[in-house]
Amino acid sequence: MRMRTKNHSRTRRGVALIVSMIFILVFSAIAVSMAGLSNANVQIAHNYQHLNRALESAQSGLEIIRHHLADVSISSSATNRLQAIATDLQTNLTNAGITNITASYDSSTTTVNIASVSLDSQSGQTFSVTITGPTTDTIQMNVTGTSGQFSRQITVNFDFTPVASRVFGHAVATRGPLSLGTGASITGFNGSGEAEVYIESNNDTQALTMTGNAEIAGDVSIANPLGTASVDTGATIGDESGQDAIDNHVTVGAGAIEFPTPDTSIFESYATNIIDASTDTTGNDTFENIRILANANPNFSGSIVVNGVIFIETPNQVVFSGNATVTGVIVTNGDMDSPNGTDSITFTASVDTLPVSQLPSDPIFDGIRDMTGTFILAPGFELNFGGNFDTINGAIAGNGITFSGSAGGTFTNALLNYSEDQAVTLGGNNTIILDRSSSASIPSGFSTNLILEFQPGTYAEVTY
Repeated sequence: MRMRTKNHSRTRRGVALIVSMIFILVFSAIAVSMAGLSNANVQIAHNYQHLNRALESAQSGLEIIRHHLADVSISSSATNRLQAIATDLQTNLTNAGITNITASYDSSTTTVNIASVSLDSQSGQTFSVTITGPTTDTIQMNVTGTSGQFSRQITVNFDFTPVASRVFGHAVATRGPLSLGTGASITGFNGSGEAEVYIESNNDTQALTMTGNAEIAGDVSIANPLGTASVDTGATIGDESGQDAIDNHVTVGAGAIEFPTPDTSIFESYATNIIDASTDTTGNDTFENIRILANANPNFSGSIVVNGVIFIETPNQVVFSGNATVTGVIVTNGDMDSPNGTDSITFTASVDTLPVSQLPSDPIFDGIRDMTGTFILAPGFELNFGGNFDTINGAIAGNGITFSGSAGGTFTNALLNYSEDQAVTLGGNNTIILDRSSSASIPSGFSTNLILEFQPGTYAEVTY
């Protein structure tokens, strides 16, 4: 009996050992499996973290480049819009002191590219940008964000939106100097902001001269960093006189503003009634859609009414010595960059203008009624005003502008001088009042600028 008890005990201990080994093996296998699963979960979490960081990198790149694209402005006449975007974007980045982002145009792929930009060197987060298009009036921006070995991409669209050149935000914008004589003034009907002045004056360091009690209600910007202003003690800029006016209201070295390119060809087809050297322009008469041929040099000495387009060929010296009522636009085919020095348009009597929208219902004026915002667009022609006027409905542009006698009145848009050598001169008691409450946002006949307007509804995250 004792032997059987001992053997039975040994048998039970052997079974327990075997069972214990089995449990050890099972738990070891479970532990190994759990460790492997845990490592896999850690790797998955790590990958998701990188994917999220890659998306964050793309979103950061989108916001950075979108911010600087908001300041991009290109001419509507640009033959290669993408190249113009790249140039202006790079200028904006440089002016902002940003040196780690470079925008370039690739002619082989017709794209604007921004190479990899580091956001976080430790995590390897970067973004890069490719801009394609335009398709009609839209460009597409693709922003790729990376983190480690992972990348995510966002696509968005921007639409080209036309805006008027910034020169139209001024009462007077001139490439040459500006001179105001005793009693002359530039004011704003709705506040001093309408009476701001821009002077380029690269060919003459004496950019601004104000004598006597001359007045400019708004601030003055002079693009030439060497430009100077001379303001008599009785003259005022922004309600301050003398040196205080210069110190507080004149900015020298202000950024240059591009003047819009004139395009008078859009008016030319309407000017079908010919005036040449033999045409009698001395009586009281009504003229509609006239073309003044080269060397006609007419003097409209009677009281006249003009409706529609007055198209003046170069060379010509056109004089309105009688009172004139103009419902329309005066344009020329001169060259703003190479004027001949003799072309001119002169008003010695009073002139009243009405907007083209008030032209008669006659079909000959169809189309012209929509060409709003411009009164005189005369590249290459000197403009002289010697009479009074009530309201000039539209922008005035020429090569040299002079107001003499008691000429003056209200303008609904800017005076633009394309000449670098000829001044804008207000003599005597000339008064210019800017009232933009009824002005067209984009005057007809001038090239527009294009800005890029972000289209949030096009935002898309690209999945691979």
